Amino acid sequence: MTSPIYSRITGTGSYLPGSPVSNADLIKRHCLDSSDEWIVERTGIRMRYLAPDNVGASDLALEACRRALDAAGKTPMEVDLIIVATSTPDFVFPSTAAILQRKLGVSNSSPAFDLQAVCTGFAYAISVAEKFVRSGSTKCALVVGTEVFSRILDWKDRGTCVLFGDGSGAVVLEAGNAPGILSTALHADGSYSDILCVPGQVSGGLAIGDPFLRMDGQAVFKFAVKALAEVGEEVLANASMTIDQVDWMIPHQANIRIINSTAKKLGLSPDKAIITVDRHGNTSAASIPLALDEAVRSGKIRRGDKLLLEGVGGGFTWGAVLLEF
Repeated sequence: MTSPIYSRITGTGSYLPGSPVSNADLIKRHCLDSSDEWIVERTGIRMRYLAPDNVGASDLALEACRRALDAAGKTPMEVDLIIVATSTPDFVFPSTAAILQRKLGVSNSSPAFDLQAVCTGFAYAISVAEKFVRSGSTKCALVVGTEVFSRILDWKDRGTCVLFGDGSGAVVLEAGNAPGILSTALHADGSYSDILCVPGQVSGGLAIGDPFLRMDGQAVFKFAVKALAEVGEEVLANASMTIDQVDWMIPHQANIRIINSTAKKLGLSPDKAIITVDRHGNTSAASIPLALDEAVRSGKIRRGDKLLLEGVGGGFTWGAVLLEF
């Protein structure tokens, strides 16, 4: 009888561009009618990182992937699948994953593709990669969340431009004999697509429509807390586990109030939530792997810990991954 194939994270990595930009710096740079106190009180964000104009999503992903591969003890040529979760790709095409594959020096013709689920992108990507691994077609996958949201922000809209930052996080997912990914759940409801979107496109060499991020903050907050609590309960039930067995929750880092409200609904102690939103801002698909890598490298997360990863984003999309690290 053939033994089942499982998938497990064997390495993590992350990268943030340049130096941190404080709320005060951002306000001064863009002449915003806001204050540090206003931003911190409503979001928990104190700083973020913004990529230079000549740095794209693939550049950030490259550094995060190198660090993840080093942590896993793997070389680029051992990678046989690359999935990049991003809403801010380098180009319309080729995919950022294909560009990353070239920059890494992977030349084994293994599959590489982008996945677009906005802030839920990493949860979607790791769920897809896990299916590749468990099918036996993939032994070593790179799963990346990478974003340069600063490119799609309206710097005159204080309600959105203060929220986001740039960055990348990556994990190496490998086949193994012991369970790692325990349960996943993914959802989407396009009827909410207008509450968080970039309602523009490129046509004839011009931006048609509105090329900037637009958000109904109150609607997003209400939807996010409900969706994150429900999907967290779903993956726990699928794995026959309870919230008391979770060592750490790593949520999408959108807003400290969303994170705290979700923990409360799940019955999880707030000190079990990994928080980086204060230092990174909202980095969309990069936020979960960024927070994961920081917690691993600081020693907060250790081998054997049970982790609940959760994301919610434009689409509307939402999802969760329950795993043993």
